[in-house]
Amino acid sequence: MSLVTLREILPAARTEGKAVCAFNFADSGTAEAVIDAAVAENRPLILQVYQRLIGYPHIDALIAMARKLGESSPIPVAIHLDHGASLDQIRKAIDLGFTSVMLDGSTLSLKENIEITRQGVEIAHRAGLSIEGEIGHVPANDRQPTPYSDPAEAELFARETGVDALAVAVGTAHGFYTETPKVSVEIAEAVSQRVKIPMVLHGGSDTPRDKVRAIVRCGFAKVNIATEFQYAYQQEIKRTLNEMDAKFKPVDLILKPAIAKASAHAAEIIRFLGE
Repeated sequence: MSLVTLREILPAARTEGKAVCAFNFADSGTAEAVIDAAVAENRPLILQVYQRLIGYPHIDALIAMARKLGESSPIPVAIHLDHGASLDQIRKAIDLGFTSVMLDGSTLSLKENIEITRQGVEIAHRAGLSIEGEIGHVPANDRQPTPYSDPAEAELFARETGVDALAVAVGTAHGFYTETPKVSVEIAEAVSQRVKIPMVLHGGSDTPRDKVRAIVRCGFAKVNIATEFQYAYQQEIKRTLNEMDAKFKPVDLILKPAIAKASAHAAEIIRFLGE
């Protein structure tokens, strides 16, 4: 199956009231885990990397590997830049072979966010990529929560920028929660009435599943998962190392059970959000 953009997989998911999972990967093991999971569930997949990795010395090799995995899989796979921080990063992602990007101007004023995102849309679309924007900042879980996105502002942003997908703040946060999040399905519904492009839920990890499903039913066709998936991977590596008791084992054999564990975790999420 060929690599795809968000435009080729998200509109149908929104119509069906389902979501395509976007997993953050950082090495061959995490990439293989989610590819295996999506293939097992026969669902499209978004492989994404956080913008910090754009500065990684071997990012070109990492993306080449992801493209190869996507091209050889029987499902549609998008390679997406998560939380792109500048127009230069968008350009770099194009050069590296991403099929989709995000430009996150959510900490800017509404006017500034619209302006820089509009420029990002022009750059991405000219190169044949899809692009995601964000209106209403989704914070890390250790920071002060920001207000929910304003539905009227979300409508204006979508219309003025021409983004293909829109991340909206509905009360979630990135990372594991220290207290129960105040997720608003009502805000999700209100935005859905005004914004007809696919919307995106950031902070999918550790969010109560019933809330995630309800928000997906509102038209949030992309759900980002990073923390809980990568934690499952890390914990299995830790278990394997402890079991070895300082003995030697080839690295690929150390990673094998971690890949299987993370893949099973990812498959469960993909199945839940694809029902």
